[in-house]
Amino acid sequence: MADYTQIKLDIADGIATLTLHRPEKMNAFTRVMMAEIIEALDVTDADDSVRAVIFTGEGDRAFCAGADLTPEGGGHVFSDPNPVEDLSDERVRDGGGRLVLRLFNSKKPLISACNGVAVGVGATMQLPMDIRLAADDARYGFVFARRGITPEAASSWFLPRLVGMQTALEWCMTGRIFSAQEALERGLVRSLHPRAELMDAARSIAREIADNTSAVSVAMTRAMLWRLSATEHPMMAHRIDSRAIYRLSRSEDAKEGIASFLEKRPPAYPDTVSGEMPDFYPWWDEPGYK
Repeated sequence: MADYTQIKLDIADGIATLTLHRPEKMNAFTRVMMAEIIEALDVTDADDSVRAVIFTGEGDRAFCAGADLTPEGGGHVFSDPNPVEDLSDERVRDGGGRLVLRLFNSKKPLISACNGVAVGVGATMQLPMDIRLAADDARYGFVFARRGITPEAASSWFLPRLVGMQTALEWCMTGRIFSAQEALERGLVRSLHPRAELMDAARSIAREIADNTSAVSVAMTRAMLWRLSATEHPMMAHRIDSRAIYRLSRSEDAKEGIASFLEKRPPAYPDTVSGEMPDFYPWWDEPGYK
């Protein structure tokens, strides 16, 4: 396991827990943290024992208080300090966007356990996660307009899909901080929990996935729902649905799924994400930045 400096990664009993670990700065986001999370996702994707990944923040104050506005050594806060002439230059790329694109491409389900303040990139990094839970005293804010910048981390793509355009526009144009209750009512989070019970609730969902589902089925389902819901016609989904059902219905996991149901016993799925994803996966061409 890598020696991380700004996150912690713990793997046990099929569940990975990734903790943002800068409690002295309310887990504020840096480029080092971005790189470490991306590296950790490479680890969880490659580890067939991992069936779900839970994200949370260290301490009692914050999930992530946004970008570190007082980075060590000073320097430019929101983007690369180097001047460029061509905006397609890789140095222009937003660090939050690099992170969420990696989260978007995860082969394992991602669960957010938001244990406190989540503003700026602390909020937007949770958008590509599949299931979002929050402590009942958590707070959120898409505060970019109050810092003189714009929404980042591809949130203009994710946020309206999750909460609708009107809510996305309101939250981003006012930049106000809002409660976990409002996040629940507007559809940003699944459920609220007392802080002391939050991680148990997240682990319960992860356990449900780990104990009862096929890893290959879940990886395919995650990719299909995130990607195909944005296509222009249901035929796009039908093509992939048909290929997936055709291939997976002949798999060892499908045999085990039927047998365990008929025999009224827990399943023991043999197929792995590293070895038995269908031959047409991925079916998309990943776009580049330029």
